[in-house]
Amino acid sequence: MKGARWRYTRLPSKVEDALSGEEDDEEEEKAAAPAPAPAPAPAPTAEEPQLMEASQVLRASEIRQLSLHLPPRLRGRPWSLAFCTSRDGFSLRRLYRQMEGHGGPALLVLRDQDGQMFGAFSSSAIRLSKGFYGTGETFLFSFSPQLKVFKWTGSNSFFVKGDLDSLMLGSGSGHFGLWLDGDLYHGGSQPCATFNNEVLARHEQFCVTELEAWALS
Repeated sequence: MKGARWRYTRLPSKVEDALSGEEDDEEEEKAAAPAPAPAPAPAPTAEEPQLMEASQVLRASEIRQLSLHLPPRLRGRPWSLAFCTSRDGFSLRRLYRQMEGHGGPALLVLRDQDGQMFGAFSSSAIRLSKGFYGTGETFLFSFSPQLKVFKWTGSNSFFVKGDLDSLMLGSGSGHFGLWLDGDLYHGGSQPCATFNNEVLARHEQFCVTELEAWALS
């Protein structure tokens, strides 16, 4: 009589059962996990202005910063250099003459003896006037060294006034936010009610080393 044959079946251990259960759970979690959210689209950048000539006062980064504070209708529009002291000399009357062919807004930028850069945006062309003119879009600014912009407070409407011997932007209680003499060489800046601005230069009185007037068509 032949001996009986025994067949052995290996049973899984408790450790193997646990590992197998964990693998099943991981597969289920992967299947149930939501798909990753798409990356947000980059924020749109403001259209940069088109300068017809290079500025001797502002660098490209400062031009971009200033352009963000211009009225939306002017962003990305050409900047035409109507006047600059290095080309046209230090003369306010010459500035008025150079601006006669430009009826739109203007940007006045200057550098003083300390290397400080500041200026003003005028909603109208710089011109001779009997009184103050302009709109609430007008503002003053300075780089000290970061850009600071001083917008209209609504307190008064003393935006821009052009005399033969001086140019004034912003006023109140005998103080001017920015003023320049007839030679465009001496100037001053004081806090004024129109813009509630700080002194734009390091000192209330300053000397101009470079000045540019840009027509924003």
